[in-house]
Amino acid sequence: MGTAQDLTVAERIRSQFDDLTRAERQLANALLENYPVSGLGSITTIAEASEVSTPTVVRMAKKLGFSGFPELQAALRTEVEATISNPITKHNRWTENAPDTHILNRFADAVMENLGRTLRQIDPGEFDAVAKLLADKDRAVHVVGGRLTRSLADYFFTHMQVIRDRLTLVASNSNTWPHYVLNMQPGDVLVAFDIRRYERDILRLAEMATAKGVILVLFTDQWGSPASKLATHSFHSRIEAPSAWDSSVVTLFILEAVIAAVQNENWSETEDRMKTLEELFDTTKLFRKFI
Repeated sequence: MGTAQDLTVAERIRSQFDDLTRAERQLANALLENYPVSGLGSITTIAEASEVSTPTVVRMAKKLGFSGFPELQAALRTEVEATISNPITKHNRWTENAPDTHILNRFADAVMENLGRTLRQIDPGEFDAVAKLLADKDRAVHVVGGRLTRSLADYFFTHMQVIRDRLTLVASNSNTWPHYVLNMQPGDVLVAFDIRRYERDILRLAEMATAKGVILVLFTDQWGSPASKLATHSFHSRIEAPSAWDSSVVTLFILEAVIAAVQNENWSETEDRMKTLEELFDTTKLFRKFI
């Protein structure tokens, strides 16, 4: 189980938000608005921007488990370095401290730790709200991913196609995205994927969509995409692994759990769609049958 020292500042804020005072919540929301950059100014600047007193900043830092505001800022600077790490830097950081055990064991240990720590941060009520939102046939659902996460977007889209209609997979070519936004309606849902080395185009799409009243459901990492400030619902997955690349295992786990929950919300209709789909497969002879 991860300790408080293992949590990002954002994770600490989210987990302790209900225990904060009104002024501290105001400060917390301001810090999360443009996280983590919003916490890197002087204590006076941060207090003034949040419209709270400097003692409030110090008190909240201590409530979050830091000795004071300087330690909180040091943690934020470390997070900034982590979020801009390129694959070579990440690989070198892991190999410098790599244990002697086999990569399979090291990778499995990292993934299991990521899963446990991620699940402890997920609110079941928010998870259920997302499932109901995606199951609502009165809302169109739009899905978009980034350079690497588009494979997750495609995986999600393919499964959701079986469950419901009014579903759109946004093309990877961002210069076409205004065309997709043109067809979005207030109350629609945009499911977006954005992990570190966050993509500016994802943020721009989120801004355009939410400006039209579209609800953003975001799958991101423990630090949080800049698009988090626009999201109605966010899933923050732990992604670090002993590799030059980030791990998508935990994100995929949550994604499959969401798919299962949406399927259960509309099972009678999903079952009918599955039967029709199987008939179409039989017609096209897509799958080999041993009969």
